[in-house]
Formats: sequence, C-alpha cells, structure tokens
Amino acid sequence: MTKTTQPQTPPAPSPDPDFAPDSRYAWGRLVISLAMSTIGGVGLWSVVVVLPTLQTEFAVDRGGASLPYMATMIGFATGGIFMGRFADRFGVHLPLMVGAVMMGSGYIAASQATTLWQFIIAQTLFIGMLGSSASFAPLVADVTHWFVKRRGIAIAIVASGNYLSGTVWPPLLTWGMENYGWRTSYMGVGIICIATMIPLALMLRRRPSFDDTPANGQATINRFRINLSPRALQALLMLAGIACCVAMSMPQVHIVAYSEDLGYGVARGAEMLSLMLGFGIVSRLISGLIADKIGGVGTLMLGSILQCAALLFYIPFDGLASLYIVSAFFGLAQGGIVPSYALIVREYLPAREAGARVSLVLMTTVVGMALGGWMSGEIFDLTGSYRAAFLNGIGWNLLNMSIAGWLLWGQFRAKRSLA
Repeated sequence: MTKTTQPQTPPAPSPDPDFAPDSRYAWGRLVISLAMSTIGGVGLWSVVVVLPTLQTEFAVDRGGASLPYMATMIGFATGGIFMGRFADRFGVHLPLMVGAVMMGSGYIAASQATTLWQFIIAQTLFIGMLGSSASFAPLVADVTHWFVKRRGIAIAIVASGNYLSGTVWPPLLTWGMENYGWRTSYMGVGIICIATMIPLALMLRRRPSFDDTPANGQATINRFRINLSPRALQALLMLAGIACCVAMSMPQVHIVAYSEDLGYGVARGAEMLSLMLGFGIVSRLISGLIADKIGGVGTLMLGSILQCAALLFYIPFDGLASLYIVSAFFGLAQGGIVPSYALIVREYLPAREAGARVSLVLMTTVVGMALGGWMSGEIFDLTGSYRAAFLNGIGWNLLNMSIAGWLLWGQFRAKRSLA
C-alpha cells in the first residue's frame, strides 16, 4: 500500500524576529543568493558559446564539440548532490567558497588546454563538479528555509540566477572572444569568479534555526496531497527532471550552432540565447507567483505544456526574425519548470533533508540537459539537420507531461478521498 506524502508539519519559528522567515534579512539574503547564482552560472553557458570555436580549434565534428558541454553538465550534476549534503551539514557558504576557488582554477586551466580532452577535464572536474554546482541547487535549497509565505517566488528568484547568467555572460564572452580570443576570455572569467564569489559567500554564513513557520503549514496541508511514498515521489520527480531537460537542452545548447548553420552567424545565435534566457527569467518569476497559488505540481504541468508548444514552433519557422520570436516564446514557456521541482520537494518531503533532496532532483535536470545536448549533436551528425533533434526533444517532453499529469491525478484522487 502506498503512503500519503504530504507537507511536513514545521517546528516553531526562530525567537529572533530579525532573522525569521520572510523577514528583511531573508530578502537581503535572497538578493545575495541571486548574485551568486548569476556569477556561478557562467560554468554552464560559457561552453555553449565556445562550442563552434572548439569544433574548429580541435578539429572535431559537432558531436565531438558537444562532449565538453555534456561532461560539464554531468560533473555539475554529480557535484550538486555532494554540495547539497555539504550545505546541509556545514551551511551553504562553505561549498560556495570552495566552488569559487575551483571555478577560477578550472577556467585558467581550460584556457591553457592544447587538446579537447584537457579542456573536457578542466570543464568537468573544476568548473562543473567542484565549481558551478555549488551555485545552483544548494542555494535553491537554502532559500527555502528562509521563506514560507513567499516560498514559490523566492525559489523562482534564486533559480533565475541560472538564466540571468545565460543572459549576461554569452554577449560578454562573445565580445571577449572577438577582441581577445577565447583563451584570454576564459582566463578573465576565472579571475572574476574568485574575486566576486568569495566575498559574497562570506555574507551567507548565518544558518537558519528553523525550517518553516506554522502560519502557512496547515493551509498547505489542506491544499496539496499526493498518495505516494516519499521514495516513489522522489523517483518520479527525478525521471521527470531528466525528460523535461532533454527537451529543454535542444534550443539552449544548440541555438548558437543552429544559427551559424543557417548562415546568421554566431553573434546572432548568442543574441537568441540571451533573449531566450532573458524571457526565461520573466517566466520563472511569473511561475513563482503562480506556484504560490496552485502549488508545484500544477506549475510543472503548465510549464511542460507550454514548452512542448514552443518546441513545435522551431520546426517550421527558421527565418531570422522567426527564430528571435520563437526563442523568446521558448524562454517564456519553460522557465518555471525546474523551480517547480524544488517547490514540490519542500511541499512533501522532510525539511531537514532539503539540501540533499532538492540537489538530487535538480541535478537530474542537469543530467537531462547533458544527455539532450550530446544527443542533439549526434542526431545532427547522423541526419545533417536539427529537425530530427527537435522531434526527439518533443518526445521526451511528452514523457514529462505524462508524469506531471499523473501527479495531478494523484492530487485529485487524494483530495476526493478526504472529501
């Protein structure tokens, strides 16, 4: 018999109101977390921008040039689980400081690579696994402890750092590559990471003495229930995370190369990526507000439907103006999907395990991005176009939609059993 998974009843709040959930301190901490996520997120996007350059530099095909991205994402996923446990035990500031040093070292090492495999090792081990991974899932998990009434929007804000990073860094890297070359640009990124992330991490030393407040707990229990054991729910969320992000990776990873193949150039592709991720920030913030009303599962379903529609539009529309419009719509469609997983975890699974559980689920989304990024490159090499790659993404997206729909049905059945 399955167990009913429902939100955990929270303990009493901290006696110090200055550091209570939803306080001014919590909002200030959120701003710092957003800055950290934005800076640290460069580890995921820099390799996308240099993908065409790597193909020429190391004389490999598109699939081979996609390997550094896949390897970086796998390292990011693996490191995120470790960093989440690290943050649960010692506080989020320590993994962030380690990550800053490792990212800086990784970028400097990658800038000196003479073979593709040297570049992949630097990207995977230092930039992905030990560096950038600390700036995403651990920060998302940490912010859930500091908000209750506005948890959905708080998660959305800090998770937007990943997209804000993708909006800010590609144009900067493109400019640096055009004027100084990719190697000098990589070295500059490493120096910036060390100089900015360590001081910001020290500002997050305070650890929460609470997990929630009782003010919102009972309302949440009444609104959301799922007839699943915690283990089953975690497993389903992990599968959904892989599926949605295999689909999501097609435009995000290959839009720059796709633009170049169509004759529009790398700079236009970087602009499309920035536009996509900029609208993704808007989507995440709107989805956060929606999630505070309808919960994480409903938000997941909404985002999955919209992402599928956006992927469909890429197939018939490949003109320059059309690609800008579709990329903006894609950003608006899918930005709220990944944060919804963190909210579902905090709605139904133990708060004391938030760092590890949120990291585990979010890192499966990274595995999906890695798998999808590599898979799309291989499909391109086999077919000579990206059409089949878009269809592959749509298929994976339908799997995500089916899981979200099944969870919604589980909510409905649980609600009926309580009526």
